[in-house]
This record gives sequence, structure tokens and C-alpha cells, in this order.
Amino acid sequence: MTDEKLSGLKEQVYRDPRPKEYFDRFHERARTREPDYVYELVRTLTTIWGYTAFRARAIGADNVPASGSVIIAPNHFSFMDHFLCGMFVRRRIRFMAKSQLFTPPMQWIYTHGGVFPVRRGARDEDAFLTAEGILENGGCIAMYPEAGRSRTGKLADQAKPGIGRLALTSGAPVVPVAIFGSHRVRNWKKLQFPKVTVQYGEPVAFPVEADPSRERQQEVADEIFARIKELHAGLEQHGRRGIAQRVRDQQRALRRSKRGSAAPA
Repeated sequence: MTDEKLSGLKEQVYRDPRPKEYFDRFHERARTREPDYVYELVRTLTTIWGYTAFRARAIGADNVPASGSVIIAPNHFSFMDHFLCGMFVRRRIRFMAKSQLFTPPMQWIYTHGGVFPVRRGARDEDAFLTAEGILENGGCIAMYPEAGRSRTGKLADQAKPGIGRLALTSGAPVVPVAIFGSHRVRNWKKLQFPKVTVQYGEPVAFPVEADPSRERQQEVADEIFARIKELHAGLEQHGRRGIAQRVRDQQRALRRSKRGSAAPA
């Protein structure tokens, strides 16, 4: 995939010049209030768009626990990834988004939708405190292991350590997610509509570590990202139908195994 095939990507601005204090109110709201009707309204509209324009479908959405703390960890190609990830999960997912997005009037939608900012390149402790607080209260957080959006249409070589830190300090299970096809979502402007598949992998959990080293954070982040890469490679090789059939076969085999083990001797 070449850069030319990625339609309409803007030049990336990494650092936000605004001071930390500007974002305190957004963190305060995220820590004390749940997403409201704005979340459901946006999800309804983007779900209709995702289903019709991109024929978006999910595999393994039931791998996301129905309750309790959980971290959803998807790859990141497009702004639509937030909505594609949330389309198939009934829970209200809390997203960590780059601080540059928090400008009027969109910041009103983000805050009411449960999104909170992260100042990239600033070792933003407030973002982690907000995320950890949400998880401690049994919430659902989405965090991209690559941190930023891919500019090439390919997965990054390595994850950033942030996802490892959050998994270790919270102890929340992590659901790896492969979003396949969203690197071409912007091509709708050329009347090209890709087919998108979202596959949710099996949750993985790590023992809690109060103060993990950066090396340990990176180790866990790499393990999570390896699972995402495996899911993504499977979709690339076998396609949506092939992977869906494999998952069904595995589920049937598991059910037969359980029935066999439950049978009286």
C-alpha cells in the first residue's frame, strides 16, 4: 500500500501548544460523568454509515466482556476506526483522543460522548489517571497500541508502551482488535467504498504491577500488538468469510469438547 492510495490525509501536527490546564475540565468530566445521549446518537448515525457505505461486519464481538473493566486495543488506520470499533459493542466505549481534536464546536460532542484528551509527546499523566479511573469503576476503554494513525496503510513495526502500562497498572483484560480495510475509508470521496471487517480477539490479562518498568510496559505492549498483527494477517490472507468460518468451526469444536467432558463416565 503506497501513500498515494491513502486519500485526503492531512499533515500531522504532533504537539499541542496549549497548556495542561486547558484540558483539566475535559478530564474532570470524563472522570465524574458517563457518556450521555450524544454517544448513542453518534453511534446510531455512524453505524448506519458503516453498514451501508463500507459493508462493515464483525467477527467475535462477544469476546468483549458485557460488564466489568476492559481495554479494547485496535489497530489504527482511519478516523472511522473509533466508530467501527464501537459499532458492534453494546457497551459505551471511552476513547482517548489526541488533544488537537478538542476545539469548538467538536469538543462538546467529544466530551458528551465520553472522549477524553491525551497530549501526545508530553508524558500526559492526566490521560492515564482518567483511563485508570474509568477502568477502576468497571468501564470500557479503547486505546490504540500504535498511539497514532498509520500514514502508510500498514501496521506499525512496534507498539508504543502506553497500552502495556495501562494493562499492567489496571489489571483489566485486553481485547485485541483487527480493523481490516479502513485504510481506504477516505476513498469514499472518489466514490470508492472498501469492505471493512472488525475482528475482536480473545481477551488477555496480565498480573497487576503498580510501577512497571518501561521495558516491562513495552514487553506487554508488544505481546498485545502481536495478537493484533496475527488477527490482521489472518483477515488479509483468508478474508472475512474464511476467518468467520474458522471461528465457527472452533466454537463448534469447543462445544463438542465441553459436552464430551460433561458426559458421565
